Amino acid sequence: MSLVEERSAVVLEQDEFEQLARDAIRANESLRLEFIDGKLGVKAVPDGNHGRIIQWLTRLCMQTNADWWLHPEQGLRVQTYRRGNARPDGALASSDHFVGQGEWASADGVVMVVEVTSNDADTNQRDRVEKPRAYAQTDIPVYLLIDRDSCEVKVHSQPDGVRYEQVVTVPFGKTVSLPDPVGIELDTSPLKDWVG
Repeated sequence: MSLVEERSAVVLEQDEFEQLARDAIRANESLRLEFIDGKLGVKAVPDGNHGRIIQWLTRLCMQTNADWWLHPEQGLRVQTYRRGNARPDGALASSDHFVGQGEWASADGVVMVVEVTSNDADTNQRDRVEKPRAYAQTDIPVYLLIDRDSCEVKVHSQPDGVRYEQVVTVPFGKTVSLPDPVGIELDTSPLKDWVG
């Protein structure tokens, strides 16, 4: 058995996972681990289009509020039932929000998390099922999923501590509202250029 096997059924405490994640990064700097719903997962290395989407979204968020920053790959402690750790593609919070918090930070004060689907076998389960549930359990107000497979944007909002009560889906090319506390009208047209 290797140091990390994707989708492992190993039972870990949160502090054990965080040590394993640190050791994995020391062994391979491009390796990023997550621990969601009691399952160990490997986060795919982003491609150039993925990075461009995060850059585009960061600029839009800063235009709305100059104090905001879409923190890429910031580790968050998520979930209340099974303590977990997620590394969203972006976590929207004030620009100095994570100062002094280390690799794995509290999600308190995060107004939106963003995931951009990757071309890996685990995307469906991780980004479309497990992460929305984990982020809702953590009471993060908005979860934005940019789904490059289906060419859709899904805006999850109104977390009730178990799930998001509202999910709005639009195809790339339409405008969608990112509800308060984000409060942005998002024209998704540019996403058509970064599907691959």
